[in-house]
Amino acid sequence: MTIDDTATTTAAASGTFTIGGDLPVTRLGYGAMQLTGEGVWGEPADRAEAVRVLRRAVELGVNFIDTADSYGPAVSEQIIREALHPYADDLVIATKGGLTRCGPGDWRPVGRPAYLRQQTEMSLRHLGLERIDLYQLHRIDPEVPLADQVGELAQLKQEGKIRHIGLSEVSVAELEAARKITEIASVQNLYNLAERKAEDLLDHAEREGIAFIPWFPIATGELAKPGGPLDRIARETGAAPAQLALAWLLRRSPVMLPIPGTSKVAHVEENIAAAGVELSDAQFEALAAAVGTR
Repeated sequence: MTIDDTATTTAAASGTFTIGGDLPVTRLGYGAMQLTGEGVWGEPADRAEAVRVLRRAVELGVNFIDTADSYGPAVSEQIIREALHPYADDLVIATKGGLTRCGPGDWRPVGRPAYLRQQTEMSLRHLGLERIDLYQLHRIDPEVPLADQVGELAQLKQEGKIRHIGLSEVSVAELEAARKITEIASVQNLYNLAERKAEDLLDHAEREGIAFIPWFPIATGELAKPGGPLDRIARETGAAPAQLALAWLLRRSPVMLPIPGTSKVAHVEENIAAAGVELSDAQFEALAAAVGTR
């Protein structure tokens, strides 16, 4: 295993993946949920630092940024525009709609077609875009037929307001049901070294060439405790446990697009340096065997 200095390692070392067959991105991206206040609500404690984080991530080669209208709400999207607009030609900004907010830590699905259309229009305005490269249904609303929710996004795509459609927190069956309605370019589920309940969805996405975006990607749980496998490999390699967790994800599947988020420049630099981490076969297998199965 080797790792370059954080000042020289860029996200490009993580390789690329082409979303939807025509949208190439660097695989190690940035998740913008933490650019808000506590409980993913309101303004961040240090808005200037949030702007610096985004600019530093892009300087270090990140060209895939994931956000949502519900982060703040709207705050994350607006900070992205403040920091990065006018956008570089190769910068891909993915956002989501379908979760409403009533306060800190409060998330409620709303998938009515009129609401999804409204939120798409608002995201276009907040981000300063004419078209959203990847728009994801943040949650399937159990009170609204799936065909109505995904069908509205398909209509927005036909109108040129969305380039590709993604889903978040779905099962294989739900993904396949949605694919009968329209093309689905990505799925985004909770998945990390310590939590792998979405393993079947990941394997299915890989077979189908669909991007898999793991949220909360650097959770390490008990694996990083003294004597645990992450702790042991960190001592062997000199890499931080979070970097090893990201390196494991990148190696786990070629369709994996980790989006570690942070509100600090130092942390974004450390996370991106994970692109330069190379796990040996034995190290990868040790981590794969630590929780669940590969």
